Amino acid sequence: MDFDLSWILLGLPLAFVLGWIASRFDLRQLRMENRQAPKAYFKGLNFLLNEQQDQAIDAFIEAVQNDPDTSELHFALGNLFRRRGEYERAVRVHEHLLGRGDLSDSDRERAQHALALDFLKAGLLDRAEDALRRLEATPFEGQARLALLAIYERSRDWPQAAEIAQKLDAAGQGSFSNRLAHYLCEQADSRLSAGDTGGAAELLEQAMATAPQAPRASMALAALHTRLGRDQAAFDTLAALAQAAPAAMPLIAAPLREAAAACGRSEEALGLLTASYEQAPCLDVLEAIVALSAASGASTASAREWYVKHLEREPSLVAAAKWIAGEKLEHEQFHPQVQRALDHAVKPLTRYRCAACGFEAKQHFWQCPGCQAWDSYPARRVEEL
Repeated sequence: MDFDLSWILLGLPLAFVLGWIASRFDLRQLRMENRQAPKAYFKGLNFLLNEQQDQAIDAFIEAVQNDPDTSELHFALGNLFRRRGEYERAVRVHEHLLGRGDLSDSDRERAQHALALDFLKAGLLDRAEDALRRLEATPFEGQARLALLAIYERSRDWPQAAEIAQKLDAAGQGSFSNRLAHYLCEQADSRLSAGDTGGAAELLEQAMATAPQAPRASMALAALHTRLGRDQAAFDTLAALAQAAPAAMPLIAAPLREAAAACGRSEEALGLLTASYEQAPCLDVLEAIVALSAASGASTASAREWYVKHLEREPSLVAAAKWIAGEKLEHEQFHPQVQRALDHAVKPLTRYRCAACGFEAKQHFWQCPGCQAWDSYPARRVEEL
């Protein structure tokens, strides 16, 4: 049978028309989807700016459904879930991103960091540690190491914390020598609890070499010497610390006085304390001076004159209360009530206050129990700040 070319001539225009109609339909569909995705995105952004997080999440989910390949929408959605405490949903979003084969290296690293934050916020420290370890040699390396340091401090894994602190120090992200000394002191405390005084002393000496200006290691070593009956060594350690770290004298004063009394070097200690007080008047140093003056044979009245001298230099309710405690008042029968009121009033003034979070405590802490910051407690008490 002969092939009729007229059918081809008729079919070509028809095929062209059908193709044109199909292309127009696809273009309209594409334009509609593209309009819907930005509309949902901007709607979610508007909700977010108005702090309507539930509506923002719904809008971003709609935007992700319309354009599932957009990584930025996934990041926005994951961050919203994390902020709301919906950590499981945040983890799913970021794990979905990491599972995509078309994700760029920078977005993959960003998703890995976001996933680590999800685990960290959820309290899944083991999974957070693994996720943070994967960020080595990435732009997020510094942030990851700081987060790892917080994890190891929280779990009291001091050797691992020391390893990370050394890396941060080597990378120029700050000086971590004081913190490394604290880690060694914490390990020394563990050794002491186990009865290993030799190992504890070795760690404390290592801490002193790591941060010579930090008072904790020297004070702990002096306390260990006192515990072992080495009063002379305890005094020498504290006297050397007083010269190396004069700002720590308020913390050193009481143990220095006790060590001096135990080894018969009260006059030497009194000289150190008096010189320090003349440079920077301080309540704890004042208290040690008064105690040593009384112990060295000075009359009680003469020793207590130091409180008057302090009041001449600085107004202090604490010093005034201590001076009044030993004085005879005109109406002595009311002295106990007055003294009780003064003692109650000065209690808050004798506390230590964290410079980072304001947490107050009766005793000095090397690490704040409130915010976990190191060395955030000044050596001076609240009244002197």
